[in-house]
This record gives sequence, structure tokens and C-alpha cells, in this order.
Amino acid sequence: MTLRAAIGGIEAEERKDYVKKHAVEDFIARYPGYAKTASLDALRAADYSRLDSQGHVYLDYTGGGLYAESQIEAHRGILAAGVFGNPHSSNPSSQAATKLVESAREYVLEYFNASPEEYLVIFTQNASGALKLVGESYPFEPGSRYLLTFDNHNSVNGIREFARARGASITYLPVELPDLRISGERLGSELGASPKAPSKLFAYPAQSNFSGVQHPLEWIELAHESGWDVLVDIAAFGPTNVVDLSRWKPDFVPLSFYKMFGYPTGIGALIARKEALAKLRRPWFAGGTITVVSVQGDKYYLTDGAAAFEDGTVDYLGIPAVEIGLRHLKAVGVELVHERVLSLTGWLLDNLSELRYSTGVPLVKIYGPLDTRRRGGTIALNFSNAQGKTIDHRAVEAAANTHGISLRTGCFCNPGAGEIALGISSEELTSCFTAPGHDQRLSMDDFRDCITTTASGAVRISVGIASDFKDVERFLDFARGFLDR
Repeated sequence: MTLRAAIGGIEAEERKDYVKKHAVEDFIARYPGYAKTASLDALRAADYSRLDSQGHVYLDYTGGGLYAESQIEAHRGILAAGVFGNPHSSNPSSQAATKLVESAREYVLEYFNASPEEYLVIFTQNASGALKLVGESYPFEPGSRYLLTFDNHNSVNGIREFARARGASITYLPVELPDLRISGERLGSELGASPKAPSKLFAYPAQSNFSGVQHPLEWIELAHESGWDVLVDIAAFGPTNVVDLSRWKPDFVPLSFYKMFGYPTGIGALIARKEALAKLRRPWFAGGTITVVSVQGDKYYLTDGAAAFEDGTVDYLGIPAVEIGLRHLKAVGVELVHERVLSLTGWLLDNLSELRYSTGVPLVKIYGPLDTRRRGGTIALNFSNAQGKTIDHRAVEAAANTHGISLRTGCFCNPGAGEIALGISSEELTSCFTAPGHDQRLSMDDFRDCITTTASGAVRISVGIASDFKDVERFLDFARGFLDR
């Protein structure tokens, strides 16, 4: 007898206790792979103990990873033991800092299995800084093309402004309901078009930061065969999936390290193929990017390699923490994290999909796949009342706050996926953007007032390295509480 059948005849007052007693057994039966991840429970107790000591449920791993206590201790040990100066010199303290920075640079390549003969690592402030480097330097010109999916972070969307300013054409590939995936046929058609374009850049995320959908890495080679340069955003994918750049060879890979392991913030990277990087033309120079510059001679010479793209002094005290964080993930095993995240996500999808009011109305609407096939540990949804009316996502977040649950609400800097998922039409958006007073400035409150036919945002929950069964059960208990209101 299944759990659902067994509880059918139990009185409502007893149901919650029965479910809690038997939920673990049911969960393991459905997702036996979770049992293999028991070492992550010990990791949580040793390195993320603050979660349980504070009674906190963290469900915003797509927004930012959590750092381990051992990462902080290791970084502090390096700083306490050394004397480190600005790397742009050859004195002892500068050389000590340079050694740590270059060690981290080399380990980034090693972690992602990227050959130093083929790839190099440019340190940036974050993934957005890496994307800006590509956008401002890519050789867009009239006849060039920028192809991207609706499902993209705003920093990828922002590259379109560089493309537009230089006369390139911009094409968006829509995601399709209900799973919010891209039509392979339509993608193939676009990739095969414009064979004589002077330059072509295709950008997409390996995993959606809105819906958790994982888009095929096979697209990389498909695009290369048609002469495209390929930018793959791994910000949401990298923390819980293996990224092997010896197998998949995108030209540009932007990332923020805090998304992967929480600390340090303010440091990202652009992992770039040397062949593709040679096509970029920087629109300016800065301290650290040149070998020689003259005021009177009105000339400058960019340095070679990554330094030509690292404006000013890199965060030489923070960068050692990047290697510490990557080694932490390596030691834990990202495959193990992937197995746990997949199991917990499946359990959430199963149980959230079953929650209904006595009226028969579903409690939540999930945007994207309802199973774990080709998806990650990110779930976007909205809550409804018993009449089927969407509950304001801000009210859901406020309620979650009182339960010690950290989740995220809004459009998650991914307007394309959100517009399709929420059913916001182009006509509605045009009407909003052309309304009196909206030509130069539009606040979020103004936008919500425009979008009257549907929700203007969603609730997002995401699991990661330190998540466990108790976390998702506490969220499910929180969700069930809406049925009793």
C-alpha cells in the first residue's frame, strides 16, 4: 500500500503526524540515490552547523551558495601567515601575492578540466563583469548577429545593447510552454542562417536560473559547425553539475564563484578559449592591462593573455579563497551534490504538485518541468488561493520569513523566461512601456500596476550542497499551511 492510499482513511488531525513518521521511508523508496549522499549530512554538521543552530531553512542556492566554515578558516590562515602586496611589482610581497593569484588561476582551469593550451582565466568582479567584457569587445558590426534565448540572465540580455549600437542584428529564441524549453528545430534553423555574417555570437545558459531547465550542451558543437562563437552561462549549472571543458568547448564561460561555494563574493571569471579571445577588441585600456602607454606619444600597447582584460588591480587578497572554495567542492564531490539535489528536487516536485484545496484547486502552479529529467534544483512557482487566484509572491515571501525560510521572489533577473511562464504578452508590455511617464523611468511598482491580467513575478526555491530532507519538509509544511487558511 502506498503512503497516499494509507493516509486516505486517517482523520485530518492524525494525518500530519503520520506523514512525518513515514515520509522519510517514502522518500527513500522513491529516490534511493539519496541514501548514497549520507556524507553530506556529516558535512552539514561540521561545516554548515549554523543552519541548524539558528533553525534556518536556506532555499536560495541559485541566488548565492553557502560557504563552509572550513573555507573561511583556511583563507584566514593564508592571510594571517603572509605579507601580500599589489601584484604589479617584483618586490617580495608582490611576488607572494602573484604566486597565490596564479595558483588560483591554474586551479580554475584544472577544476573545469580546461587545457591551459586552449583556455585562459580572466578574473572579474562577477559573472556580469565577465559578460560585459565579451559584449564591449566582441567584433559586432553591420551584418553581424547576436542570437540568444528568451531564457537568459539580464547580464546576457545586456550584451544586445553593444550589438545594437554597432549595427548587428539581434534574435531571441523563445522558450515553449509547458516545460519552458527551446525548440531544437527552430534553433537549428537560426544557426544555419546568415552563413556569411562577419561575426556571430550565440548565448544561452546551461541551466535556467528561472525554471531550472537544463539546455543541451550539445548545442555548443552544433553552433560551432555553423561558424558561431558560443557563450554558455554556467552560473546556475556549475554549483551542482560537472563542467568538463575538455568535452564541451564553449568559447566564453562566465561565472561568479559565490554562486558555487558562497565565498568570496565580488570575484568572478571569464574562462575563454584563446582562439575566440583573439577576436575581441577592447574599447579602452586601464592600469594593469598594458605594457607601455604614452601621454605625449598618444599610444598604448596591451599586454598579452588574461592581464589585458583584468582592469586595474585584481582582488589579490580574495582570489586565494577561490582556490580554497573549488578544492572544497572537489573534496566533497560535485557528483554527490548533484545526486542529493536531484533527489530533493524530485520530492519537492512530487509533493507540491499533489497539494490541493478542498475545492480541488491546486495550491501551486509550477513553471517548467514537473520531473527531474534535464533539470536542476531550481523550482519557480506561484501560490493560489482556494478560488484559483494567484497570491502575491511578496506575501508568500513575507510569510516564509516568519518561518525562518529564505527563498526568493520576483523575476530573478530573467525577464524572458518569466514573461512566457507568467503569460505576459508583448502587447501588454508595449502598452506599459509607452504609457505616459514611462518613457525614461519605470519602477517595479509601476510595472506591477501595468501587469493586471496575471502575476508580475514568482516564488523561487532552490537546493544545494548543504540542503537536506528536513529543509524540504519544512518548506512543504509551510506550503501545506496555506491549505488551512
